[in-house]
Amino acid sequence: MNSISGFSLRLLIVLSIIIVPNVSPAVEAFTGTYGINYGRIADNIPSPDKVVRLLRADKIKNVRIYDADHSVLQAFSGSGLELVIGLPNGYVKEMSYNPDHALTWVKENVQAFLPGTNIVGIAVGNEVLGGSDDSVSEALLGAAKNLYNATKELQLHDVIQISTAHSQAVFSDSYPPSNCTFKESVVQYMKPLLEFFSQIGSPFCLNAYPFLAYTYNPGQIDINYALFKSNDGIYDEKADLHYDNMLDAQIDAAYAALEDSGFTKMEVIVTETGWASHGDQSEPAATADNARTYNYNLRKRLAKRKGTPRRPKSVLKVYVFALFNEYQKPGATSERNFGLFKADGSTAYDIGFSGLKSSSAESSILSLKDIRGRAFVLVVAVASAALLLEGTGAATSPSPAPPPDSPPDFPIWLRPPPPPPSSAPPQVVTASGIIFMAIAAGWLLY
Repeated sequence: MNSISGFSLRLLIVLSIIIVPNVSPAVEAFTGTYGINYGRIADNIPSPDKVVRLLRADKIKNVRIYDADHSVLQAFSGSGLELVIGLPNGYVKEMSYNPDHALTWVKENVQAFLPGTNIVGIAVGNEVLGGSDDSVSEALLGAAKNLYNATKELQLHDVIQISTAHSQAVFSDSYPPSNCTFKESVVQYMKPLLEFFSQIGSPFCLNAYPFLAYTYNPGQIDINYALFKSNDGIYDEKADLHYDNMLDAQIDAAYAALEDSGFTKMEVIVTETGWASHGDQSEPAATADNARTYNYNLRKRLAKRKGTPRRPKSVLKVYVFALFNEYQKPGATSERNFGLFKADGSTAYDIGFSGLKSSSAESSILSLKDIRGRAFVLVVAVASAALLLEGTGAATSPSPAPPPDSPPDFPIWLRPPPPPPSSAPPQVVTASGIIFMAIAAGWLLY
């Protein structure tokens, strides 16, 4: 009986190994609900080490970059910030056709910086599907697989998530949200990609912009609906769901497309969303007030840690676009004005972040410290001189006033006012009086 039970147990173990698919556990590449995209298409933005200081001060932990620049990776070392690096679209075909290049890329841009720099993911291209270059679309899956295999060979697959972000261009119809499906021209690339991501536990990454939807259809969309402000919303009759803001509707449209393709359990993460603070004449909604309203209300929306009407239990995760205004970006004026922060590190508008102090403010602080330090030295010097003079009796004689054009010996607020005209003999100032005044001035400064 025992021998039969033992044989049965061994048989079950063997069968379970054969039958259960080789599915990797999902890698968590996002902490909390709020993250930001750190683009650098500008030569006047703060250095990476200052960016780290800004992000930590404003408690923004999740960060995405669009490349693997080593100066950025080095600056993030020891910061505790969670970083998703990007493989630019121009490298997708190379990584797809050459597994050795993918392995080298992961060694040089990921492994070399771990564990000091907390790299948690690789974004393979950006908005590749739905674009104009079919050759890159064809190569996307191969690049994702080769990069994943490289992380697996280096035993990093359990800490590095492989993903790629999609624009709204992959959808055929997203209104109402429950009608959304993938475009026929995209399905041939999307379906196998989703199969692979489902196996390795990666999410569907969506770049969602109510700003763009409103800009292209201002007569059909209530701007309050796009800005999370009070409005009547829309009713999705097919799903029997009500939406009071456009971002939730765009996310649920992605969920509907995934469900239509058979991927009912895949999570949707918003990898880009934002609102421009300045634009062309054809972009009248691109104002600082609208940008502040959208991003402030988005922060409030995420702080509630809730899902969408279609997925109420899945806490929404969002990377905001973008950290800085990037003046070298091509395209419409709005493209250069999505930053929460200006190029000098100060806030573009107030949504609760502090930003970096401006260079003038830093100079003022340094100047004040310098003035205080010099004043302290002068206070000590005056007191010491008074004690010395008291010993010689010189302190009992008034000193001649300096010529009007001569510079003051110490800051003007330390100088006593000139005596009023009088025929009375000058009063004697004792050494102890000088010491008292010096100590009092020092106390006022500090």
